Amino acid sequence: MAPEATRGRRSQIWYAGDDRNAFIHRAWMRRGLPSDAFEGRPHIAIANTASDLAPCNMHLTDVAKSVEAGIWEAGGVPLDMPVMSMGETQMRPTAMLFRNLAAMSIEEMIRANPIDGVVLLGGCDKTIPALLMAAASVNLPALVVPGGPMLTGHFRGVPLGCGTDVWRLSEEVRAGTLSRQRFLDAESSMIRSRGHCNTMGTASTMACMAEALGMTLPGMAGIPAPDSRLLERSHEAGKRIVELVDAGRRPSDVMTFGSFANAIVMLSVIGGSTNAIVHLLAIAGRLGVPLSLDDFDRIGSHVPLLVDLLPAGRHLMDDLFRAGGLLAALREVRDLLDPAPITVTGKPLVEYLDDAEIYDEEVIRRRATPLLGEAGIAVLRGNLCPDGAVIKPAAATASLLQHRGRAVVFDSIEDARAQLDDPSLDVDADSVLVLRGCGPKGYPGMPEVGNLPLPEKLLEQGVRDMVRISDARMSGTAYGTVVLHVSPEAAAGGPLGIVRTGDPIVLDVDARRLDIDLPEAELRTRTPATHAGYAAPLRGWEQLYVDHVLQADTGADLDFLVGASGDEVRRESH
Repeated sequence: MAPEATRGRRSQIWYAGDDRNAFIHRAWMRRGLPSDAFEGRPHIAIANTASDLAPCNMHLTDVAKSVEAGIWEAGGVPLDMPVMSMGETQMRPTAMLFRNLAAMSIEEMIRANPIDGVVLLGGCDKTIPALLMAAASVNLPALVVPGGPMLTGHFRGVPLGCGTDVWRLSEEVRAGTLSRQRFLDAESSMIRSRGHCNTMGTASTMACMAEALGMTLPGMAGIPAPDSRLLERSHEAGKRIVELVDAGRRPSDVMTFGSFANAIVMLSVIGGSTNAIVHLLAIAGRLGVPLSLDDFDRIGSHVPLLVDLLPAGRHLMDDLFRAGGLLAALREVRDLLDPAPITVTGKPLVEYLDDAEIYDEEVIRRRATPLLGEAGIAVLRGNLCPDGAVIKPAAATASLLQHRGRAVVFDSIEDARAQLDDPSLDVDADSVLVLRGCGPKGYPGMPEVGNLPLPEKLLEQGVRDMVRISDARMSGTAYGTVVLHVSPEAAAGGPLGIVRTGDPIVLDVDARRLDIDLPEAELRTRTPATHAGYAAPLRGWEQLYVDHVLQADTGADLDFLVGASGDEVRRESH
């Protein structure tokens, strides 16, 4: 490589020269590296979220080896950089409490080290959002390698959608239509292989989001984790990051407003998780892209659902890959996509749709025969959610999208769990279950508890869905007529805090309204309830989070992390 091509390498700020500081940086890093490793070759960090306590990411160290090989082949120097990981199924009180901490720590690791670019390895729900938030803030050349979904497990001949079938089967146990032993027998069958959830939950949604944003190699999202093609493409990604560094192509060049608009269209096409909303808003906030909650409704609400996957449909992620993958689905809505945004390859995303084909029209529907004609996220406003709330109509019961019912209020998730199965609870199928104290500040961390279980006595009557409203989130693998992300949350002084059991609640998704049907004069006289489940933070990260977290309608990032800080480090300690 010619000297003039390497003169601007960021790593050379550390390694070039013959003074004491350069000596220290080079000497401590040699350890078997080739002699020309410090002579201008690009140094590439592999931000690896592998962890035995993030089970969906356990295999990423194997994926990293293929990335390393590609970096070496392209003339770069690969450097393993383990970063904070979050196991969605393992972390308490909720993994979402730690997304911003992971993003902050990864950002600082990227900035503080002598690297020219970074490959972002993630899979489990919060890992890809945290990695993209960090990369957006530092704005060094970067790309995502998604770890891929697990293969479909089967129990007694029936395919299992992880997450979705946990919720479904556990409700059948509570309804008395499935024995507890049979439920437990399914446990060892559900997780068949390495990889993240095989439904169109948050993990799958965010891998697809990374591709729609242009931050993966086109066609990479959705390759199953055990598939050898994942390693092949990971090798290719290692080569591509070196090209990105040479081209000086940064996340801010790739993730423009048009990229986010394309991601919103894609969210509707795949029936993706509502969690994508808070993650995309947070990533956009790091870049200074003017994305708003209303853009999700304006851009995506009239887009058809074409991918027939659980929880909105029937199939699973390895079926989507077999049927042609994300690009085949996007080709059907090409006219709705912004043609300008580029991918990490430098070419527009739409250029990769030409050769995409649908191989199974049961899994990926044609535009003329959609699973649902309008499947996007609906953004609601009203006196119950002045800053917005969201609902996923594709996962809801159509007859409940216009509904009036009396509120049954719970002040915390613990309060709800204590009362829901009480036979004396005054609730019927028309009631509206209201859960508060579960937003970013109130829980804290905004857990995935918005899809409250239904009261046992109603399950026994055959009821399988009710309107539920909360300031919490919902697992992307879950379903139901569930209004989420009510902003401002109750703990931040939002009107959810003044709702009382018995209040008439009106939901009208067509009109995009959610209201307490009471005179404003009466509402103004009410004092917000004391939330019994709220525990004041004790110290450390939790205290910092509660003091600085923003509301869901802007992405629930920390107020002092919005915007980019760049990659410059101005001081040297040696």
